[in-house]
Amino acid sequence: MIWHPPRVYQGQAVWLHLRGVREDATVEGAIGGRPLRLFPYAGGQAAVVGFDLETKPGPQAWRIAVLEPGRDPRTLTGSLRLHRREFPVQRLTVAPGMVDLDPETERRAVAESERLQTLFRMTTAERLWRGRFVLPMAGKEPGTGFGARRVINGKPRSPHGGTDYPAPVGTPVVVANAGRVAAVGEHFFPGRLVIVDHGLGLYTLYFHLDQVAVAAGDRVDRGQPLGTVGATGRVTGPNLHFGVQVGPARVDPASLLSLDVRD
Repeated sequence: MIWHPPRVYQGQAVWLHLRGVREDATVEGAIGGRPLRLFPYAGGQAAVVGFDLETKPGPQAWRIAVLEPGRDPRTLTGSLRLHRREFPVQRLTVAPGMVDLDPETERRAVAESERLQTLFRMTTAERLWRGRFVLPMAGKEPGTGFGARRVINGKPRSPHGGTDYPAPVGTPVVVANAGRVAAVGEHFFPGRLVIVDHGLGLYTLYFHLDQVAVAAGDRVDRGQPLGTVGATGRVTGPNLHFGVQVGPARVDPASLLSLDVRD
């Protein structure tokens, strides 16, 4: 069994490749108490595994059960060490109304967050993506802010679960890989958003959009336009917030983009 990369940090997407297992085998597994979503790949089985940015560092026990036609069942076990990652601190200033919410707005923001968390707990049974994931926006500016411990208007807030790419309003945004549009909406903090379901619990998130060119339920391909950069929601300027969820785990988009998947 191969883990890539072999050294794993908080907030990282990791590629698991189980070799020597028939593609028609029944394979089930879990790591750190969370299920592994395996699929046939390159003469074996594989999975994208995500570790949330706030997962406690230390050993992550894993277990995989394999049932192949004509062979006795077998169980593989082991442990993967999750290493600590140092995240930056960001101090931001935004309009007071985007931080000190009135009761009605706070209820709205909480309800919107809960709906998204419910969505991320849903798992499409098939893999919809193929090959490498691509950056959803052209440009040379590096993304920033993943995992940042944010202090907004002097008050500590939740860590930042995505990467921000500053760009002018109207800059095209494309889909990072094939999938199905799971949600299109207008939320208080994320602003105008699109969420794409890539199957097996993997989602990509596109926040603060100006225009949206897709609808919920659409099947989309890698590189297909989905909208344009905007400044909607809580922002300090026009940017694309690009996020990745592997189930409930918020992971660094850069780690997903770096996975060398060849099918």
